[in-house]
Amino acid sequence: MDLNKQPPRRPTNIGMAGIAGLARMTDKARGHNDEQIGEYVYGDASGLDKGVLEFLGMSADEYAEAADSMDDGELSELALKKSGKDASEIAAFSKEQVEREPQDDRHRQLLVERVATYAPERTDVKTVYQSMELDDWGMFRELDLTAGPPRTPYLRSVAGIVGAARMADKARGAKAGKLGEFKYGDDSGLDRAILEFLGIGADEFLEGAYANPNDLELGEWIGQRSSTGPGRISALNARLTVYGLRTPGYEERFAKRREEICPDRPDVQTFFDLIDIDDQQSFGIVDLTRRPPRSAYDTGLGGITGLGRSIDKGRAHLSGHLGDYWFGEDSGFDRLIFEFLGLSQDEFTACLQECADDQSVLAWLGKGRLGKSQEEIDAFNDGLQLLGPANEQQRDYIRAMVAKWDPNRPDLDTFCGLTALDDKISFARLKAGV
Repeated sequence: MDLNKQPPRRPTNIGMAGIAGLARMTDKARGHNDEQIGEYVYGDASGLDKGVLEFLGMSADEYAEAADSMDDGELSELALKKSGKDASEIAAFSKEQVEREPQDDRHRQLLVERVATYAPERTDVKTVYQSMELDDWGMFRELDLTAGPPRTPYLRSVAGIVGAARMADKARGAKAGKLGEFKYGDDSGLDRAILEFLGIGADEFLEGAYANPNDLELGEWIGQRSSTGPGRISALNARLTVYGLRTPGYEERFAKRREEICPDRPDVQTFFDLIDIDDQQSFGIVDLTRRPPRSAYDTGLGGITGLGRSIDKGRAHLSGHLGDYWFGEDSGFDRLIFEFLGLSQDEFTACLQECADDQSVLAWLGKGRLGKSQEEIDAFNDGLQLLGPANEQQRDYIRAMVAKWDPNRPDLDTFCGLTALDDKISFARLKAGV
């Protein structure tokens, strides 16, 4: 879960083992593991987490490791087992946490400021948890879709339904009066199909999305109002994701739209893919939650392995759309490329801010910064493309990741090979269409 894009679940959410704060801590643990925790804090740095961890009898590292490999149901079972608490003890703990009021001047002042900023008409906000929830809601309730696009239609993070997270973003944009050029509700064919499937009106969904900025809790809100099941959702997803060039009655409309957006992309066959391309082009961004960066093997830019990939990740980093990728000093590939070119991360980032396209980047590098012979480039390319594990720990990591993504490929033993497989499998899963 990317906590730059949405808040963790409410602290009052007791959907996991009946323990207040556990669902919220779980979201933060996953954000922490993925380095997508935003401005939130996890573990001993968080008073809420500290209290929950003490109740469970677990350390922050132990819980984070479990959250990385277990789903909510498995984590709930683990929490019950580790805590050894019965139902009455859990209920007493949750009641105490939910009703706890600020105990120091700092947190009392935070509560006052949050009420004044986000809900000056409310007089019922008295507790620490209410203060947190108000802050979450205030920070994420609205979106400005004149500044950036809604999320990819392929995303299924709201109730498992493709397009629902995107529709929620548009609802929040509409509520804020900042929908931009996008269409919401009955004005959007995709939204209309989803709303009809759910039996929920556009106005009702808008209020639900506005009140529930967390995807999982919005999914729960939908579940309370719609009787759809997993099988029907999969059937809807399968139908919506393939609309495009091969859909009877849509051929001409799709072909015309593709000619307007990406006439040089005959491989684009569906409206979902067209939407993703249009969103990125319209805002001049690289969004690596929608597509992978160029291959680690790619030498199309300056003849240097991985340079195009580093550029894609750098541009995604600058626009806040890096997704699960690492850039710069956080990326082993990028560090090696920067070292070869004699650049720091800051210098490379400044280059991307100054240069609008690949050719401009090459021209910038050519101003005395590249200065590499073909022999040096060839040696660097061989070294990077053949780079493998340097120790048994790295070797075990590659084996584990390959086994996870494609157990039929035990022959893969380089980081470039692993990266190419990861790109392919990750986005195949996103676009599975069920």
